[in-house]
Amino acid sequence: RIGLQLRATLENITRLRAEGEDFRWYLKLKCGNCGEVSEKWQYLRLMDSAPLKGGRGSATMVQKCKLCSRENSIDILSQTIKPYNAEDSEKFKTIVEFECRGLEPVDFQPQARFAAEGAESGTPFNDINLLEKDWNDYDEKTKESVGIYEVTHKFVKC
Repeated sequence: RIGLQLRATLENITRLRAEGEDFRWYLKLKCGNCGEVSEKWQYLRLMDSAPLKGGRGSATMVQKCKLCSRENSIDILSQTIKPYNAEDSEKFKTIVEFECRGLEPVDFQPQARFAAEGAESGTPFNDINLLEKDWNDYDEKTKESVGIYEVTHKFVKC
């Protein structure tokens, strides 16, 4: 199991989270057998499921390595998806865990479809795009600017 940890500076915002079954976790994946790393960003979604060889259940993604032809899989553990809250600001926190069988995430690219809410007002902010590692907006209820800055990540073994 590998956890994706996020760190960001939150300004007047809380409950930053991946929204919905179709949220796309953009990853670069490495084959645990030969070490080949995908050139392109690949995404995982909770709603996706592929059968494992030999009827051993299913995983979010099953793919054959282009280099060594080994069949590998990675699964999003839905019960591990957690919001990143105001009190987590500037600290690393695990926001999702992946069950990895031969595929290991080596890079993460936060893109669109994050959601959050105003820390004081509860104002919802949807479709937040963190591709630029910074995002800001304005909370009409509190007349304050809100933002997410210096987004960074790391992977940890769980």
